[in-house]
Amino acid sequence: MSTTIKIYNQKAETVGDLKLSDKVFGVETNEALVHQAMVAQMGNERQVLAHTKDRSEVRGGGKKPWAQKGTGRARAGSSRSPIWKGGGVTFGPRSERNFKKDINKKMKRKALCMVLSDKAKESALMVLDKFEIKEFKTKTADLMLEKLEKKISKDKNNKAKRSILAINDKKDEKAKYSFRNIVGVKLINLDNINILDLLKYRDLLISKDCVKKIEEAYK
Repeated sequence: MSTTIKIYNQKAETVGDLKLSDKVFGVETNEALVHQAMVAQMGNERQVLAHTKDRSEVRGGGKKPWAQKGTGRARAGSSRSPIWKGGGVTFGPRSERNFKKDINKKMKRKALCMVLSDKAKESALMVLDKFEIKEFKTKTADLMLEKLEKKISKDKNNKAKRSILAINDKKDEKAKYSFRNIVGVKLINLDNINILDLLKYRDLLISKDCVKKIEEAYK
């Protein structure tokens, strides 16, 4: 059964209805698959920063500390041995570590549709007739979101912290700079839609054109 959702303008006025495709917004959730896609994206984005030097990389230690025999002390070939203070590190984290994980395209797209379906099911999906900010002004964007939240939000007391992922179907510098300083809000382009952002933010604000493009691409 197809889901129908209301379309709002930027004044939070209802301007029509939109029928969502079941192939994208009506997919049954598989938590294991969503988790797998999330872990794969996190692993592929992870930067390997920690790196310890082994004995070959530590500076110095080229000279033999003392003679092999006759001193009464244990044999030592270098002061950069792992058992010496200031020496190399054994089994420490290395920059060669690889956290990348493979997930096929079909599974990734299916997981994304599951998260979108969950947003629609939980009434966390807000559709705008058009996504347009006419000036570089944070106050304008904040006021628009405030009106939409009052119209749509189930929490009348607004106790819940703002958590909105806004998706625009095209690059818009005015929208980008108007949204970037609003706490709890992130604006991305449709080309950068990903499962981590969808899971991180509670509500999804998206334009009508974006919905159509998503359905064409993922159905």
